[in-house]
Amino acid sequence: MKIMVGSLVTGLGFGAATSLVDMLSSPYQELGMRFVGTVWAKAAKVLSLLMDAGWAWAALAVAMGWFAGTWVRGALVGALVLAAATAAYYVTDFIVGGENMTMSFWLGVSLLIGPVLGVVGAAVRRPGLLGLFAALTVPVGAAVQMVLLPPRPHLTVTPAIVLSEVIVWTAAALGAGWALYRFWAARRAVVVG
Repeated sequence: MKIMVGSLVTGLGFGAATSLVDMLSSPYQELGMRFVGTVWAKAAKVLSLLMDAGWAWAALAVAMGWFAGTWVRGALVGALVLAAATAAYYVTDFIVGGENMTMSFWLGVSLLIGPVLGVVGAAVRRPGLLGLFAALTVPVGAAVQMVLLPPRPHLTVTPAIVLSEVIVWTAAALGAGWALYRFWAARRAVVVG
């Protein structure tokens, strides 16, 4: 039960924070207009590029699945955390920014993909190739998204874009390195032991 409540709270917090960071980073939003030209606007832009990416939302469901521990609970919390995050994102957009609430599509995607990502998170705990492939899901997904859909909302490359890309590539490399190290260390322990 704790993991369900934790997933709900985490999802609500992540969705609301992502919406607020998006608004703070935009000079066209009332909230963002107040910070134009400040270091806070630049920081919000980097955070917006990181938090509002598909791989970040996938990582949220995978992480909650890992905390859940079992595949069934992983599936449940994966769906719950993404559904809560989606609802909080759109409700925050509506309350703070006056945006239209058109969350039905993304809510459906959350309920469809969330359980799969939650199970992947629970599978990270498994030894062997299953655990390795599960642990590589988010780093590889982030790298694929960086190649196919890099965070470049503007025609010109800004320092915020460059910094966010460096952060994502570094995190993806470290995540993949950790997964591979863990896999090889477990295999070596079996051979030695």
